[in-house]
Amino acid sequence: MNFLSRLAIPGLIRYVVILNALVFLLMLLNRPIVEMISLDPALVLQGQIWRLVTWIFIPTTSSMLWIFFYLMFTWWAGEMLEATWGTARLNLYYFLGMAGCTASAFFLGPNFGNTILTFTLLLALATLSPDLEILFFFFPMKLKWVALLSIVYPWGYLFVGGGTSTQVAIVVCLVNYLIFFGPQLFLQARNQRKVEMRRARFEASKRDVPSTLHRCETCGITEMSNPEADFRVADDGREFCTAHLPQH
Repeated sequence: MNFLSRLAIPGLIRYVVILNALVFLLMLLNRPIVEMISLDPALVLQGQIWRLVTWIFIPTTSSMLWIFFYLMFTWWAGEMLEATWGTARLNLYYFLGMAGCTASAFFLGPNFGNTILTFTLLLALATLSPDLEILFFFFPMKLKWVALLSIVYPWGYLFVGGGTSTQVAIVVCLVNYLIFFGPQLFLQARNQRKVEMRRARFEASKRDVPSTLHRCETCGITEMSNPEADFRVADDGREFCTAHLPQH
């Protein structure tokens, strides 16, 4: 991690957001910049290797309203994760996501652009701070619910409606999240299952053991274990069988 710290870029997501905003403005001016920097595997193999990086600067929307929310959220998510993880860890997470998306475009075909990278930032934040509230289109909402909505649409919709290549591509694009959080989520799910099994066994044991009305404080017999026994209640409220009644 010390080696990664020396190579890490402080404020990485800020630079990504600024360059996204710049490309968006150039797109509004009808500049053909997208064709020059998009991730095209055929052109990369011809030597245009800058496309392996520059595709993350292409906004996937032409809406002024949506680009505002998208860039604001991406900036905020990057700042939050960098403050939580540190620069090196955030860089590793983001570049792993880039590598996954690039691999899916090269070998599987689907190219989801940088939107899925921002989605992985949301997933990371929602996992680390699920009850943190943000303004989602001016409405306060916890991160876990925002993440769930994003999982359902568009990514869940694409996963269910797409073919095998699309499904595998989505999983490959989430490789950074799976590496960082997969083992933790697996252990939590396994522990939760163990807790549920223990709770079920406990509830079953309670149902199997009949409740008793009388129990001797001294020997522990009940009317269930010794139907012939007779029980008395002492002045202090404790109950005894007649064989162990207090002398006083």
